[in-house]
Amino acid sequence: MVTLTRPEGTESDDLTLSRRAVLIAAGYAAFDVGANAEPVKTPEDGLISGWETLPGGLPAFVARPAGKGKHAAVIVVNEIFGVHEWIKDVCRRFAKAGYVAIAPEFFFRGDPDKTLAKLTDFTAIRAIVAKAGNEQVMGDVKTTLDWLGTQKFVHAKKVAITGFCWGGAVTWMAAARFPELKAGGAWYGRLKGDPGTEGRKWPMEVVADLKAPVLGLYGALDKGIPVADVEAMQAKLKGSKSSIMLYKDADHGFLADYRPSYNAAAGTDAWDRLLAHFKASGV
Repeated sequence: MVTLTRPEGTESDDLTLSRRAVLIAAGYAAFDVGANAEPVKTPEDGLISGWETLPGGLPAFVARPAGKGKHAAVIVVNEIFGVHEWIKDVCRRFAKAGYVAIAPEFFFRGDPDKTLAKLTDFTAIRAIVAKAGNEQVMGDVKTTLDWLGTQKFVHAKKVAITGFCWGGAVTWMAAARFPELKAGGAWYGRLKGDPGTEGRKWPMEVVADLKAPVLGLYGALDKGIPVADVEAMQAKLKGSKSSIMLYKDADHGFLADYRPSYNAAAGTDAWDRLLAHFKASGV
């Protein structure tokens, strides 16, 4: 599978693929659309979905079962590309499993025109993402938790969080901050910072503060997260209710079934494990 837009620049063959324009227009991240990728769309029958505006102007995409009654909830934290179509579809998948799924747009302050998903310049992408500091993000998680607690269709004492890449790290940090969360699922999120990133903490530094059991889901082929970091985190988690699954044949983004890095075997197994983890944690 050929990546359409590359870090080193777009190749001429990429531009002959008409599906690229369709996917990007649909809100997929241009950097990660593959030549053979197809838009993934979970059927919406039996669901209610759409955008909500939370206190403070925080936009959030919500998908939930249409039936009456209270449901457990999952906060879905996006990758660095914001709430694009794949993140929305993850929400629909959770809704099909019986959850109220909500994906806050954490980057809306730095990207009011919602251009992030269409950017191909990583410098521009990082500039937007960098504006969402840890404390601001934790504040948005709190806003989301409070909003869920006021909704008649949410079981407020049964809330979990999961996130991907950038959102994977957010998941660890939120689980160490909020006792309202009953479980977490961290997909290939960074575990520690680079030298010189003092001034904020990283997941490896907050293990002792975890208030909910987190299941980490990582790939051994991930070039951005060394296996040594994963093993060090596993050692720190030993004896706790949190754990990490390391898939030896999986790369970064192995659940994202619109990317070249998608790994069906690892992704399916990890998704099933996550749902089982939530259920075992009472969510």
